[in-house]
Amino acid sequence: MQNSKTATVPEVVYLTKKTFQEYEVEVDRLQAEHSIVMKRLIEAREMGDLSENGAYQYAKFELAAIKRKLSRLRAILSQAQVLQKSGTTSSVELGSTVTVLANKKTATYTIVSQHEADPSQQTISDKSPLGNALIGKKLQSVVTVASPRGNTSYTITAIA
Repeated sequence: MQNSKTATVPEVVYLTKKTFQEYEVEVDRLQAEHSIVMKRLIEAREMGDLSENGAYQYAKFELAAIKRKLSRLRAILSQAQVLQKSGTTSSVELGSTVTVLANKKTATYTIVSQHEADPSQQTISDKSPLGNALIGKKLQSVVTVASPRGNTSYTITAIA
């Protein structure tokens, strides 16, 4: 039985090299921040009455948040594999940049894992409805994705 407080990640987490490096930098930053907050916690504890000590309570809160973030990032990094594209552009795969045409509008997306997807940055998860529909498809393929507004057809116009 898994503890619900334990950070869980799939067996392999695919990350771009850039995201992998950003996560490593964030772990280092959080470790340094942890040390600083721990010192503040010790200083606040030395002030006396902990039940009325706002600095102590806030430091405990901060420390817990840092530990949660560190736990999540370490779990991801421990299972991470840096994404290596096959070098072929004949079909869409994780890491591909795909241009699609839908409703007379063109959009370009990079297919990434769910851990680094950010639609505002034109990166979509391979587990998202559109990302999942595109995986394995070739140039000029048409995929249909269901949404609350109805079905939308996308034609793949470029794969890089």
